Amino acid sequence: YQRRVHGWGENERGVSFTFGADVVEKFLHQHDMDLVCRAHQVVEEGYAFFAKRQLVTVFSAPNYCGEFDNSAGMMTVEENLMCSFQIIKPANAKPKAKTIG
Repeated sequence: YQRRVHGWGENERGVSFTFGADVVEKFLHQHDMDLVCRAHQVVEEGYAFFAKRQLVTVFSAPNYCGEFDNSAGMMTVEENLMCSFQIIKPANAKPKAKTIG
């Protein structure tokens, strides 16, 4: 997904496609659903919402490939469909630069 994309677009690496919030809304309406949960995209804090919280990306590999300082996320869905998240911080997180001033 891409925050500034409307409709479908080509991924800059040429291996997949991007989509905008309008695509998420149309899909949910067509299938009478409230939420799409997806994976396989690195997100900084282990999970990230998109399209007015109609799509959530969950990424479960902390410190992905040793190249990212991302946390991992796990999503739990209760019987009443309430979603909650657990975050696993990377074991060898690099210190992040702080802005002073």
